[in-house]
Amino acid sequence: MLYLLSLLAVVIFNPIYAQVSDSIRKWSIEECFKYAAEHNIEINTLKLKELTSIQEVLAAKGSKIPSLSGSANNTFNNSKNEVSGNGNLENQLTSNGTYSVNSSIILWNDNYINNNIQQKDLLSQSARLSIQQSQNNITLLITQSYLAILLAKENLKYLSDLVKTSEARVKQSQLFYDAGSIPKNNLLQLQAQLASDNYLLVQTQNAIRQNILSLKQLLQLPTDTVFDIVTPLSIEIVVVMPSLHSVQQTAFQIFPEIKIGKLGVDIATLDIAKAKAGFKPVLSANGSMGTGYSDVITNSNFPKTGYFTQLDNNFYQRFGLNLSIPIFSNRINKTNLEKANIGYKQANLNLQNNQLVLSQEVEQAYLNATNAQQAYDAAKEQLSAATETYRISNEQFRLGGINSFDLLQQRNQYVQAVQAFTQAKYTAVLQQKIYEFYMGNPIIL
Repeated sequence: MLYLLSLLAVVIFNPIYAQVSDSIRKWSIEECFKYAAEHNIEINTLKLKELTSIQEVLAAKGSKIPSLSGSANNTFNNSKNEVSGNGNLENQLTSNGTYSVNSSIILWNDNYINNNIQQKDLLSQSARLSIQQSQNNITLLITQSYLAILLAKENLKYLSDLVKTSEARVKQSQLFYDAGSIPKNNLLQLQAQLASDNYLLVQTQNAIRQNILSLKQLLQLPTDTVFDIVTPLSIEIVVVMPSLHSVQQTAFQIFPEIKIGKLGVDIATLDIAKAKAGFKPVLSANGSMGTGYSDVITNSNFPKTGYFTQLDNNFYQRFGLNLSIPIFSNRINKTNLEKANIGYKQANLNLQNNQLVLSQEVEQAYLNATNAQQAYDAAKEQLSAATETYRISNEQFRLGGINSFDLLQQRNQYVQAVQAFTQAKYTAVLQQKIYEFYMGNPIIL
């Protein structure tokens, strides 16, 4: 029953999977990187934050430009006033208007404005580096998911060949059994092995579909998008890897984590300078000019002066300097300075932590790559020996030198060796790509 169900699953799913795979557009790993950089929600959110930081830089630069504002006011007033001089009160409606233009500029504030502009520019650079940091993280995740698909697809290839071999052996054994050359037990063992191979084949097909779905979700593709990946013609294993020290030094120079940490220290230094400016006087200049008019609309006892005449007569110009000297600020300035000093210490600790974490990540990547390389070499030797042993066993079985049980044992060892080698190969590729990525090398398959 297990044999029949497994065979049915292969007959149904294998042609469907092959037809779907052949009909859809396949993505290379470079296309995956490009799509993620353009469409990933987290990355696009960081890009918007960078645009916001750029606007903050422009706003800070605007503080060096004089402000200019205008105002216009017109008031109507209705009240009882003495008009004729005889003590009688009459309603009077009056209209009063004022028009002015005002401007001010800070002349000196202990370089606060320049420090603020420089700080906002550093924050903008930090926001840009955060985008690169997020892209690096998504690149490594895509690489890991992409190679998981390639691993499952390679497993599918050799399992498909394995099923074909098992089917041929079952057919041959069936002929031998019908001719009375082998007992039924041998035939049943081979049929059970074929069912097991078919089951593994179906599992691998399911793993491919699941891994493709994981990569598709990682890329945040719409659910109705039909997706598959390009299988490289070959994947090479690097024999000689660069030294740990050289990779760490390169990572310190190019990775955004360290640059963000250094910018954090510079930003905190400017916070201290801005806090110190709170203890210093601020010199500003201001000027204004304006005019106004007044008119009695009803019951006026004086001759009216023309509107434009009043505007000309009331026109004024003012200019002044203002010096603001902080004397007592309820400890606000001192608290701001102390908080800025604490922030500076924290920024240095953040930089040290970023350097420590990155150095540990590179060291771990070096160890993973080294171990994966050694495991690959060992798996390669194991596969070579298992392949030769299995070849000899097949020949012995064909000549009647061993029974089906002994052959299946050697076959299982061969299958395990193939699986171990395939796993070791893709693990080595993944770990080497990650290690090289810390050197600034783009991931290419």
